[in-house]
Formats: sequence, C-alpha cells, structure tokens
Amino acid sequence: MKPLANIRFLDLTNVLAGPFACHQLAHMGAEVIKVEAVGRGDLARQLGADPELSQNNMGVSFLAQNAGKKSVTVNLKHAEGKALFERLVATADVVVENFRPGVMDRLGVGYGALKEIKPNLIYCAISGFGQDGPWKHRPAYDQIIQGTSGVMSVTGDAETAPLRVGYPIADTVGGITAAFAIAAALNARPRGSFIDVSMLESVLATMGWAVSNYLIAGITPQSNGNENPTSAPSGAFEAGGGLINIAANKEEQWVLLTDHLGLADLRERPDYATRESRKAHRLALKDELETVLKTRPARDWAKELNKIGVPAGAVLTVPEVLDMPQIATRGFLHTFPNAPGVGRDIEVVTTGIKMDGAPLTVQTAPPELGADNQAIYGALGLADAEITALQEGGAI
Repeated sequence: MKPLANIRFLDLTNVLAGPFACHQLAHMGAEVIKVEAVGRGDLARQLGADPELSQNNMGVSFLAQNAGKKSVTVNLKHAEGKALFERLVATADVVVENFRPGVMDRLGVGYGALKEIKPNLIYCAISGFGQDGPWKHRPAYDQIIQGTSGVMSVTGDAETAPLRVGYPIADTVGGITAAFAIAAALNARPRGSFIDVSMLESVLATMGWAVSNYLIAGITPQSNGNENPTSAPSGAFEAGGGLINIAANKEEQWVLLTDHLGLADLRERPDYATRESRKAHRLALKDELETVLKTRPARDWAKELNKIGVPAGAVLTVPEVLDMPQIATRGFLHTFPNAPGVGRDIEVVTTGIKMDGAPLTVQTAPPELGADNQAIYGALGLADAEITALQEGGAI
C-alpha cells in the first residue's frame, strides 16, 4: 500500500506550483480531486508546445503534472456550486490552493470557513510571497520569483547574468516545498493546520550556500557561469564535440585527474599547488586541462574519469538524457496508451522516488475537464438528474 492511500486531496491549484505539489502526492497514493473552474479549468490546459492539444484543453503543460488525478468542475461564485464544494470538503483530508491571498476568503471558502466544516482539515495555501507582509498581494509567476529571489543574479556569467534558469525552478521548488509540508502535517496528531508556502522563501531556502556566504561571510553572491566557485578544477570544460563537467573537489581527485590527462607536472606549479591557489588561477588551469580534453569526445573522458574515481559527465541535451539506459531502466517515465482527450499515447515523468525498489506510478492519465463530475458528485448522494440540473444552471 502506498503511504498516502485513503487520503483525499482537493486540488484547487492552477498552472504549476500547486499542480506539481499534488502530482507528487498523487504518486504517493493520495486520491487527488482536481477542482476546476467551469468551462475553462486549469490555465495549464491551454499551455504547452503543441497548439492542437492546447486548443483541445489538454495542453502539454497540463499533461506534465496531472496524471493520476480526477477532475470535477465547480463555480464557487454560484451559491449551489459553493454549497456542493462544501459538501466535498467534508469528505476531504487536505485542500490545496494557489490563489492570491484573500481570494478564497472573499469567496467564502477560506480556511476559517472550511475548518468549521472539517475541523481537522489540512489547508495549504501556495502564493508568490506568502499570506502576510507588504508584498502579499503582488501577482507572481515563476519569472518574477526568479528575479526577485536573486536566482537570476547568480545565474549566467559576466556577460550574460542576470539570466533566467531554463525551466520554472521557482514554481517547482514552491510545489515540492508544499508537498513536503503537507506530508508532514498528515503525520501530526491531532491533524488540522494552515500551511502558508511562499515561493520566494522556498527558493531562498534552497539557496542556502549562496545566502549564507552573504549572511555569515559578508560575501555578495556572484554569477560564476559554469564554474563551481568552491573548488578547482570544478566546472564545465571543452572536450571533443561538446562540454564535460568535471568536479575534482578533493585533493586525491585532483591528483587522479592530472595523472590521467598526463599533466602531473601541473601539481608542481605554485599556482596550482593548493585548493586556494587553484581557485585563484582557475581560468588558467581550465585552459591547461582543455588542451588535452579537446583531443577526445566528452563521453569517452567521462567513462574513464568516473572509472578512476573522478566525478565527470558529458553535458547532455534533454532528449539525450531521456534516451540513456539509466533513465529507461529505472521506470522513471510512464506511458499512458491512447490518453483521453489526446488521442495518442503520452509519456510523462514521475517523481524520481522508488519505494521498496519500485518506482511510484499512477494508473490513470491526466483527466479531461470535469471527467469525474458524475462519479464524485454521485458519491455525495446526488442523483443524475440533480447533477444535470447543476450543470445546466452553471453551478458545475
């Protein structure tokens, strides 16, 4: 049995941070009911690189993190819709939302109202800046948080920084922070809590090394491109046909690397004699190493260096890494044949977690909008005719 089996979540979230949180929890065995706006649903349904799927309300961005969930529609501004949602809350263990602070309260379904219905409810609110503070009402997307958090200031090099990280790291970090907090809250006795997740603070928490260099050592974090400022040689190096990452962070790894490249004499030079001196002359050292590394392909060097205990890896594209046996053999990707609303097989990522040797998976493909209205609302005791009437009246 999966660890969150028999736990019911109501997922009122949109786009990425919240859906990603609930994606993790669905793979842990939770029943996740995606509560979506009537007619349009999650904005992610209209986003992604396949225009036809976006037009069909099954955009790639939605497919990426909504497998294993159920979908119902409800209009929270409609009296009957709100009443129905409240009945659904009575059956739930957790509610997750990522509206701006105050929106749920204005709709009459904030934490204060819902805990009257379900006193031991766990309620998680994900927002850009948190539920209080002078910025609480600011709108926030991943791009905004990347810039505000300082992430962009330390990404890139002297010519390119500030630079956006190439995927929505702030949304993803915010989501996984929320999932972690919810899982912990489920373990508390008695249950029942309000969880306030700030995407800004979640990202800053993951920047602990950089932030602490400023808070404790007084050093303002800088952009270092592909160089690891804590050690040398440690970074990306030009090899034949592409880049290779090498992290010779330990003294013995430095010795092994230089021996393998036939550059043992470098260790005799004062500029490279110690960790600190190598850091001070890292660019000159990089040039020395690249004279040899450029003579052969990155993947060949990576195999040899890893074999002797020097961490190394060719810099791969996304298609290249997905094609690697390491990914294929661990069950990280999951295929849904002839996915509903898509009309073809889709392959999606899971969580990167194995439990007792088995990868976490879900059994159902991402749902079409409102696909589970009949089943979920019927289980609340509504007859088919009542569900039809609610639909025709705009409540669901």
